[in-house]
Amino acid sequence: MNRFEGKTAIVTGASRGIGLGIAQRLVDEGAKVVITARKKEALDEAVATLGGPTRALAVAGRADDTAHQAETIERAIATFGSADLLVNNTGINPVFGPMVELDLDAARKIVEVNCLAALSWVQQIYKAWMNEHGGAVVNISSVAGTKPAPGIGFYGSSKAMLIHITQELAVELGPSIRVNAVAPAVVKTKFASALYEGHEDEVAANYPLKRLGVPEDIGGVVAFLLSDDASWMTGQLVIVDGGVTLTGGV
Repeated sequence: MNRFEGKTAIVTGASRGIGLGIAQRLVDEGAKVVITARKKEALDEAVATLGGPTRALAVAGRADDTAHQAETIERAIATFGSADLLVNNTGINPVFGPMVELDLDAARKIVEVNCLAALSWVQQIYKAWMNEHGGAVVNISSVAGTKPAPGIGFYGSSKAMLIHITQELAVELGPSIRVNAVAPAVVKTKFASALYEGHEDEVAANYPLKRLGVPEDIGGVVAFLLSDDASWMTGQLVIVDGGVTLTGGV
C-alpha cells in the first residue's frame, strides 16, 4: 500500500517506542517522515532504521520548545516539500502516586508537554502549511485519560485534556484538516516498562486478547486515521487496548 505517497509526516517523540512504530508504518506506506526527540544519537539510529535520509529526517529538540517546533516544520517543508501529517506522540509522566501528594511543579510540566506542546505543534503547522493545503493530525492520548488511573492520575488528567483539545480543534479546523486521537493501554515500550516488567504475564492476563500492545499495534491505527480511508472521521478517540477497558482495567 502507498496511501501516503507524496506526503510528509512529522512524528514527535519518535526515536523509539510508539513514535518509531508509527513512523515506520508511515514510511512503509510511502510517506517521508520527520522525527523528533531530545537525543540526536537515538534519532540518527532511528533514521537508519527507517531507510536513511531519502525517507526520514531527524530534528533533535524538546517537544515543548516553540523554536524547535518551528525549525522542524520549516525543515520538513524545505527537505520533503510539505508538512501534510502531524502525530503528537511525545508525552511525559515523571511522577507516580496519589494526586493529593502531587508536586505541582511536576504537574505544570506534564501539562506543558502533554497538552500545550501538542496544541502549539498544531498551531505552527497550521500557519506554515495546513491552512492552505489541508492535512491530518493524530494526538496520542491514553486509556488513562478515559477513566481514573490510580498512581498516574495527573498523567491521565493531562491525556483527558488532550482528548478535549482534539475535539475542539476538529470543530475549528474542518473541513480541510482532520484531528483525531488514539488512546492506547499498556504498550511494551521503555516508557511503560514500570507497569509490566517482571510480571508481564500477570498484567496481560487481565486483557481479553491476553497480550500487551506493541508499537506496531498503534502504528496501524494511526496510519488509518491519517489516511483518506478515515476521510469522514474527525474529533474521534480510538481506544486501542486489547480489550482491557471492557474488564474494568486501564
